[in-house]
Amino acid sequence: MTTATTISAVDYLVLDDGPPHLVANECTSCGARYFDRRNACASCFGTDFTTAKVATEGELTSFTIVAFAAPGVDVPFVAGLINCDGTTVRGNVVNIDPDPEHVKLGMKVRLVTNSLGADSQGVEAIGFAFAPAD
Repeated sequence: MTTATTISAVDYLVLDDGPPHLVANECTSCGARYFDRRNACASCFGTDFTTAKVATEGELTSFTIVAFAAPGVDVPFVAGLINCDGTTVRGNVVNIDPDPEHVKLGMKVRLVTNSLGADSQGVEAIGFAFAPAD
């Protein structure tokens, strides 16, 4: 039996089904999407959900440049809200200078994965962020 050498840091990042992508829990009644488990939809109170693949490209709709963080977290960095074809995703924006001259509302971004480190058994945790699409 082989053990996994990489794991997703969050339940909704899929690594083993083709290219990495996110999945959301989608209400079958109204289409609202959530990344956490729900007993009922916050929009319509429906109780049936299905899994929906989230687009891997999107548009930055809001951001902040984080200047102060917990010890050990490199600053500054960009935290943003990305509209991925109608699904709002919270994520950091990477591979760009973290200043208002480079980060712009409406900029096109794409999902990327990154290593968050490995444990003593060599199992590597994989996270996600967004990088400029061009």
